[in-house]
Amino acid sequence: MLGCRYGTLFQVTVAGGSYQEGLTTHIQGVPVGLYIEEQEIYTELLQRKPGQGELSSPRREPDIPIIYSGVNAADTMTGFHNEGYTNGTPFVILIPNLDRHFEHIEQYRVTNRTPRPGHASYASYLKYGHWDDSIGAGIFSGRYTSTIVAAGAVAKKILKKFNIDIFAYVKEAAGVSMPEMPYDEIKEKVRSFKEFRTNSDPIYTIVYKEGRIRPGMRFLEKAAVIAEIEKMVPDITRPALSQKEIDALAEKGIHPVLNCPHLESARAMYDKILSIRDAGDSSGGVVEVIATGVPAGMGEPVFLKLDGEMGRMMSIGTVKAVELGAGMKVKDLTGSQNNDQMEIREGRVVFSNNNAGGITGGLTTGQDIVVRLAVKPTPTIAKPQKTIDKVSLTNAELAAVTRRDPTIVSRVWPVAEAFMAIILMDHLIMHLGYQKLCEAVK
Repeated sequence: MLGCRYGTLFQVTVAGGSYQEGLTTHIQGVPVGLYIEEQEIYTELLQRKPGQGELSSPRREPDIPIIYSGVNAADTMTGFHNEGYTNGTPFVILIPNLDRHFEHIEQYRVTNRTPRPGHASYASYLKYGHWDDSIGAGIFSGRYTSTIVAAGAVAKKILKKFNIDIFAYVKEAAGVSMPEMPYDEIKEKVRSFKEFRTNSDPIYTIVYKEGRIRPGMRFLEKAAVIAEIEKMVPDITRPALSQKEIDALAEKGIHPVLNCPHLESARAMYDKILSIRDAGDSSGGVVEVIATGVPAGMGEPVFLKLDGEMGRMMSIGTVKAVELGAGMKVKDLTGSQNNDQMEIREGRVVFSNNNAGGITGGLTTGQDIVVRLAVKPTPTIAKPQKTIDKVSLTNAELAAVTRRDPTIVSRVWPVAEAFMAIILMDHLIMHLGYQKLCEAVK
């Protein structure tokens, strides 16, 4: 495969598959002197992983990351304190697959001749033939998005040092849309949702709160812990929330399962998703992702315009459309309605609106970057579908029997955050380098 890398100066290369030994994120361009622990990466990964309720697949992958290279193994000289800090070499994260039991593999084997409509399984067979990694859909599975989230965790930590924040949420699901809300309020609700998810995650407790994996441990020590966790996976369950806990979340405006910052809409979305699921079908939705604090002037015309780079989020397997700012609505606006007019207030440039989504001419304006992703329904459904036998080229019928998500929109928002962080990190390095060059030649 030739398309598993993204970036010019912050380069992310991913590998692995749904039922292979695991997945890998390989990052070049991480600055030296960054301290990041596996626990920090995991708090991002747990937002995406399956097995967290009725809106996700029952597959229970712990998604425990291992930092494999890119940091100093010990203080390099007497008097230096740089153990565990990045050293400029490629930063590599491993994510082992732990919930891939034989009975699930067998379910794929007996249905792999009949590709799932709406899924990559037919096209990938045409490209790779019978060598195609079709157990669990390989790299075409949503499993691969864990590699993006891991890389995004590193990018987010660096961006934070430049006061750039990124947050995403479910704006629409199963045809139910939430009303507009101030971004500051949305940001706080997303933060609270993440905090709740982290504190209630059993793997977070077992692995990090109980100290099974700690900074400074060797790879083989961590591997032994992960082997132990693998045996525990079938019995690790997320404890059901009491009504008191649900009520406490509701007081904060937080839904226990769906990261939608408008509680009434989240409840309606949840009910509609389950109703569609119970009918054997699946549903889609819209994720909105926002970046604040991005400096003006980032972007590299002509072929690396930042709005074009945001369109790269189509690389998230389930995303079928990406729009910035007013997006498709611009076709119905006049110039005077669409233009984000400017004025000076108290010595600062203020815009009348943000129809441009924070980017004009491929360059940032200093406004919030606002991107929306249209997420398709899960292709794997429990209804009979017309398909073919891809080997004998005869007609067939398929009724899915594998583990599946009734919707993917509830798990895409962490991937959207991470992908935007990777894009912005790459462009921030280019932007700072160019500005420094300009200063040097003045």
